[in-house]
Amino acid sequence: MSDSSGSWGSTVSAIDRDSELPYYEQIRRTIIAAVEAGEIVQGDAIPGEYELCRIFGVSRTAVRQALGSLEHDGMITRVKGKGTFLSATKARETIANRLAGLFEDVTERGGIVTSRILVREYVPADAHIATQLGLEPGADVLVLERLRFVDGLPWSLSTTWLPRAVGELLDDADLEGGSLYRALEAEGVMAVSGQRVLDAVMADARTAELLEVEPDSPAMRLASVTRDGSGVPIESFVALHRGDMSSFVFDIGSTVPTAYGMRVDPAS
Repeated sequence: MSDSSGSWGSTVSAIDRDSELPYYEQIRRTIIAAVEAGEIVQGDAIPGEYELCRIFGVSRTAVRQALGSLEHDGMITRVKGKGTFLSATKARETIANRLAGLFEDVTERGGIVTSRILVREYVPADAHIATQLGLEPGADVLVLERLRFVDGLPWSLSTTWLPRAVGELLDDADLEGGSLYRALEAEGVMAVSGQRVLDAVMADARTAELLEVEPDSPAMRLASVTRDGSGVPIESFVALHRGDMSSFVFDIGSTVPTAYGMRVDPAS
């Protein structure tokens, strides 16, 4: 997509200045037509604002409105310092309502998950983590922070806390190319039950940089406490998923157990 004729081909047309459609809407539809024609594919760079102004002969205001609309619809992604790209189709994740990790969920669908370990160390548990794991405050826990990639794209930032006795079972485990849950299963520790909470947040500056999105971009936060067959907590984690690449799927029935449901936390 280097120019208005060579890259977009027949999908590019001049702005119709007599049309009732606003300029930004004509630009938006032109980009959508290029996608539908296969002239722009997943990961392709979209020309910058100045280039689009030149191509269409319009002001930056119209271009910004068009790009903003496409970004709102999840069709394009703006990567700080790199440009604007056609987004990947959102992955439909089911890990919110079943005992599976990102690795299991994605590999079942033929995807590839890798991780970059940012933190892997033992620390004293604070009061919150100690309560979740059924430990005394200050007890040793393994904290594991991983930047997760799906098919090479940064996908989520997860932080996991495990009791020392559980964490030590992972000393030799490959947690960059493999599954934490499968590594625990190999040591006889099975994730059997738990509760997961999903809510919407805004990515802070560090998270945004790691996930290669703009600060304050929408993100989905999945928090969980997982237990073994005896009901003993083996893991607490919080994972921040890119909002432009993730959607969560819930299987529901006609009834909902009274212990679960929607919780609304009023603003303080």
